[in-house]
Amino acid sequence: MIRLSQVTVRYGDLTAVSDVSFTVPPGFVLAVSGPSGAGKSSLLWAIAGAVPVAKGQVEVDGLVIKDRPAAAAHGIVLIPQGNGLARVLTARENLSFPLRAEQNPAGDVDRRIDEALAGVGLAESGDHLVEELSGGEQQRVAVARGIAQQGRVILADESTSELDSSNRERVLELLHDQARRGAAVVIATHDPNVADSADGHALMDEGRLSWVRRL
Repeated sequence: MIRLSQVTVRYGDLTAVSDVSFTVPPGFVLAVSGPSGAGKSSLLWAIAGAVPVAKGQVEVDGLVIKDRPAAAAHGIVLIPQGNGLARVLTARENLSFPLRAEQNPAGDVDRRIDEALAGVGLAESGDHLVEELSGGEQQRVAVARGIAQQGRVILADESTSELDSSNRERVLELLHDQARRGAAVVIATHDPNVADSADGHALMDEGRLSWVRRL
């Protein structure tokens, strides 16, 4: 379960997230929409422990999240906007790195990589360098990397933004599959179809959160 209590994120004099509170139970999908610069990415990065919280706190399953290593160790997976892939590695190598860091058995790593790449429609592209892939394919590799980690929490930052309608639906279904597996899922999005598909829909504007449809 994700629980935010009056979370505020600041960058110097700029307040990116202001007094945000909500709960996302396991098995549910929350969509967070809003204009560029509204604070959606900062909100996800705060949940992931990647940016410091100036006020309030983030809890996952009762554990207060204070930094990225603690978040990662507790199964919080961030699929970042801009994909965050190593361009000089293959798609498969990008997926394997976090899985091997968790010291998963080699056979399990290979199986999860194969399943994740097949899930995003890139079963034949695992040995391609990331720099050889299109922008949409890179975005799908980033989603596959997040899915393969099978986290307790999945945070997807604009993970359908560069995809055509077919692949957008494919990725969206995979994220909902993670909720059905028992993960708590938060999706930052500009896409009204993505927001409509979620169990709850929140709107951010100038760092403040309001509800379109509560969980």
